Amino acid sequence: MSYFNVRVYGLLINDQQEVLISDEQQEGRRFTKFPGGGLEFGEGLIDALKREFIEECALEVEVLKHFYTTDFYEKSSFNDSQILSIYYIVKAIGQVDLPFKSIPVDFTDNTSQAFRWIKLDTLTEADVTFRTDKTVVTLLKQAL
Repeated sequence: MSYFNVRVYGLLINDQQEVLISDEQQEGRRFTKFPGGGLEFGEGLIDALKREFIEECALEVEVLKHFYTTDFYEKSSFNDSQILSIYYIVKAIGQVDLPFKSIPVDFTDNTSQAFRWIKLDTLTEADVTFRTDKTVVTLLKQAL
């Protein structure tokens, strides 16, 4: 049975014109994406994004504006669902206090998630794993 999998992601850009990305490992796979995740039943998009940032980054964010919604078919890399991803520009409320890495997928501290800042002027599609994130990278670069 096929179903929709609604995902919501935040584009957090700091004062140095860097965007926050998340390296993760799940089900034996390693991937890089923007912070965010799945919508839970009964939850709105904004509430889901705020929850995801608290869960993943221990960070409260203000959602500033919609940036992009998937406008093509994308099958999940993990199951038979169709992915629908919504991206928002977000702003940190308070200090961003994460153990940042400089090397992609650096899980040397025995974790399954690591965060990195990437300068917008050097960001490329190769820096992220999934097709929708690659589209967002292209759109971000065009918006500069």
